[in-house]
Amino acid sequence: MPEHSLRTGSSDTYLLSLAHYSAGGRHGHSPEATRRSGRERHALGMDALVEVSGLTKRYGDTLAVDGVDLTVLPGEVYGFLGPNGAGKTTTLRILTGLIAPTSGSVRVLGGKPGQSDVLGRTGSMIESPAFYPYLSGLDNLRLLAEYAGVARQRIDEVLELVDLADRAKDRFSTYSLGMKQRLGVAAALLKDPELVILDEPTNGLDPAGMRDMRRLIRELGTGGRTVLLSSHLLGEVQQICDRVGIINSGRMVAEHNVDELRGEQELVVRADPKDQAQTILARFGSVHQYDDTLRVAVDPARAAEVNSVLVGAGIAVSELHMTERALEDIFFELTTEEKADVG
Repeated sequence: MPEHSLRTGSSDTYLLSLAHYSAGGRHGHSPEATRRSGRERHALGMDALVEVSGLTKRYGDTLAVDGVDLTVLPGEVYGFLGPNGAGKTTTLRILTGLIAPTSGSVRVLGGKPGQSDVLGRTGSMIESPAFYPYLSGLDNLRLLAEYAGVARQRIDEVLELVDLADRAKDRFSTYSLGMKQRLGVAAALLKDPELVILDEPTNGLDPAGMRDMRRLIRELGTGGRTVLLSSHLLGEVQQICDRVGIINSGRMVAEHNVDELRGEQELVVRADPKDQAQTILARFGSVHQYDDTLRVAVDPARAAEVNSVLVGAGIAVSELHMTERALEDIFFELTTEEKADVG
């Protein structure tokens, strides 16, 4: 059967070609591998599952991906973050062997994207899931499992995992958008892959659907698999990812552990008079103004001491609490800097 047989209608997007499914069967995970986090494996010198260096992709005069460097470690949930049109999907299509790069080095699971042994250990959902609309979710998975050489029992397992067992016999055309996304994830998990690549998995979902998808991805990340997901939703990435790479206008602008990227906690202080409060707060750490509050980099354990000193100096304190920089603030900060550099 040709690769395009899973496409539906006139859409150019598809879940996975049958070539991806027939490339290999199920791959298990050792208990030892399951217990180790991505950072622990990196510390032990284990190889990255995805290594990208200087990746470039041109479409005529359009530079869609511009010198991207990216590393995904074993056992982590990696968030590939950027606005729509930033180059996320193009990069993921290259990683899954759907398109070829213009230049650069790409290694996935120690091999070249698109190689049969690499495809057999990878599950992915790129853009919108596309299945036969007149078949049930169960029959669509049976078709894919047959080409992958996957046991029927595995179909039941993935349907339970994505909470679709009760609707498995319904036609795909009757599924809600959230159910279609979950069936796409189920298909990506059929071979019990080492690496799962998901492109905007919560795109178009309602709040309840987004919550369920986040729960599912967290479960995948704690089950010994490595997950690489793209998203333009900052809160989503902050909640479920271990590390994040930020791409803007085809260029990577940051790649860090989420906590490292957000930096230290800050003490938020609203006090009057502000100038006097700022002078006192400077004794505890660096201070900057944010809207009508003061923020000081200080150990959370010293918050009560800070309050006591301010009040003792006759300063009226109306607000005092710890906060962390939101990923949203960092994202806009980095993408604004990138635009300024390009300009």
